[in-house]
Amino acid sequence: MVDEMNNEMAAFDTVSVGDVITGKVTKIEDKHALVDVGYKVDGILPISELSSLHVDKVSDVLSEGDEVTVKVTKLNDDELVLSKKEVDADRAWDDLENKFNNRETFTVKIADVVKGGLVTDLGVRGFVPASLVERHYVEDFSDYKGKELDVKIIELDRENRKVILSHRAVLDEQAEAKKQETLRSLNPGDVVEGTVQRLTDFGAFVDIGGVDGLVHISQLAHYRVETPSDVVKEGDRVTVKVLSIDRDNERISLSIKETQPGPWEEVPNKIKPGDVVEGKVKRLVPFGAFVELFPGVEGLVHISEISNRHIGTPGEVLTEGETVKVKVLDVKATEKRVSLSIRELEGPVGYQEQNTAVHNEDQSGFSLGDVIGEQLKKYK
Repeated sequence: MVDEMNNEMAAFDTVSVGDVITGKVTKIEDKHALVDVGYKVDGILPISELSSLHVDKVSDVLSEGDEVTVKVTKLNDDELVLSKKEVDADRAWDDLENKFNNRETFTVKIADVVKGGLVTDLGVRGFVPASLVERHYVEDFSDYKGKELDVKIIELDRENRKVILSHRAVLDEQAEAKKQETLRSLNPGDVVEGTVQRLTDFGAFVDIGGVDGLVHISQLAHYRVETPSDVVKEGDRVTVKVLSIDRDNERISLSIKETQPGPWEEVPNKIKPGDVVEGKVKRLVPFGAFVELFPGVEGLVHISEISNRHIGTPGEVLTEGETVKVKVLDVKATEKRVSLSIRELEGPVGYQEQNTAVHNEDQSGFSLGDVIGEQLKKYK
């Protein structure tokens, strides 16, 4: 009997503050759990020592009969206080330091959403600031609770138990790898799909696989474009042709225009000699007027075809920007030439003068026959 008591005392003496031991949960209370670790009394595991994260109820973490590894934090004859949190933290720090030093990417599960970001349990509390969650702005993080994210450690302070994580760093790394692959694989002349990212006064930037290329305003369409928003908008899917690549400076020139049929290719199917169409006067020159029939297609109304009466300059009859009806005289699509006439739609020469004479006849009370008759009488 004495030997047994001595053996038990020897066992008790081996338990010291700082020891890491394994025991079995014998009872669950609201604010603590009792753990049998072979000591003369069950150890107390407070709710605050269960996890690096906030725990509402002990039963959320442990159940009776669970085996748990804990550290002795306080010891006297009548009381043994334990911590699971410190064991988890000690195990976690070495692993976290390795991940940090090796810039390792690893997966975590988001335990909670708090003001300013996301929290995860790494054995210690890990924090993902809101600005480091995504590459874009996120309004509401409520959907992230319980979600798994790939992260990197960007700040580690063991002394202050501070671990800052970033999911955005992983996304940035993936985007950079994708961009470099695109730059390596693209060649001038390639035709690819892309998404319009942003518009500027001088063109549109298009994402063609992790890298943005510029479609200059002159390459947006076969016709003159005043502003890029007249042709495309952000988010549009477009087909582009690669014009040039500067891999050292990561610059790519693209064209939408060269992926589309030229406007003159469609001209033979749209107009033919004798057709009467409407167009807009785009330019006046000394020898005539250029009229836009379709975007990118202009025809010439020679000064001799502008009016039935003699004119010194096209500006006497026409103004830039006005809409006019024209008759197609000739079409040479391969030479990008269309000849037009306004004069042929005005009626025969002298038609206006004749109308004027008839008008005057009505106003004066004399008929043309009366005037001719009087002249004949003189000859008789």
